[in-house]
Amino acid sequence: MTPSKTASPPRSLRRRRITTAEVTSRRRRATSARAKKKATPRIDPRLRDRRAAVTRRQGRRRLAVLVAFAAIVLIVLGGWLLLDSRLLSARVVTVEGSAHTERAAVVAASGLATHPPMINVNPAAVAARVERLAWVGTATVRRQWPDGVVISVTERTPVAIVAASPAAPSGPSDWAEVDATGRVLAESATEPSGLVQLAVPVHPGPPASFLGPSAGPALRVAASLPRAYAAQVVAVAVGSGGQVSLKLTIPVTVDLGTTAQLGAKEEDVAALLAHATLTAGDVIDVSVPESPTVTGP
Repeated sequence: MTPSKTASPPRSLRRRRITTAEVTSRRRRATSARAKKKATPRIDPRLRDRRAAVTRRQGRRRLAVLVAFAAIVLIVLGGWLLLDSRLLSARVVTVEGSAHTERAAVVAASGLATHPPMINVNPAAVAARVERLAWVGTATVRRQWPDGVVISVTERTPVAIVAASPAAPSGPSDWAEVDATGRVLAESATEPSGLVQLAVPVHPGPPASFLGPSAGPALRVAASLPRAYAAQVVAVAVGSGGQVSLKLTIPVTVDLGTTAQLGAKEEDVAALLAHATLTAGDVIDVSVPESPTVTGP
């Protein structure tokens, strides 16, 4: 009989021969795993929980700082937008102390007629613009939140009048009122009462302009006339070299000379007008205050 062959086991059950290289590789992996297991220390669960809690607190703190910063930025931005909006604009403008200048002219000069935002109102700049008006000497500006601006004006005081054009046969056609600095305050077609006339070698310009330097001596005298005889002075004239003379209602002429020692000269004039016997055409000469004289026509 033909000997029967033993059936070979299935391929999946066959044992595979392991090579030396595979054995070495397995040993190395096992050694490395044991080394890692030994190198990693075991952490106490309580310590691990504490570390986690600290990490969470730090995260929450950083988040709180970020939220606070964002809120501050939003508040500042919102406040700036609100201040620069029409909700807080200069809608109520109050003018105080203005007798000769209309409120509308003050508001127009101030630049507040367009009701700018309150944050854009610069009090110093507004005051400077208002002070360009002819009658305004000084101006102060203050803001009254949320929508008000108050402009307080101190006006100039006229001390004399000047002929605005050469004399015509019927007299000057216009007059200009001026203050002690020579600033032209107003023009008038008729001669204003209660003010002394300046006879100076210059003619005034438009309101808010100034007389030339040659009018300085006459302005100084007009601004310092004593009450004792100021009402008797009709005109103050300036001649060559700054020589000043007064024309009175008596009619008497007063030669003051220059404006040096003006106070002493004015005292001499007051004394002579009060005690001396004067007639029309007399000339009082106080150019030398220590030696006043009176001469007839």
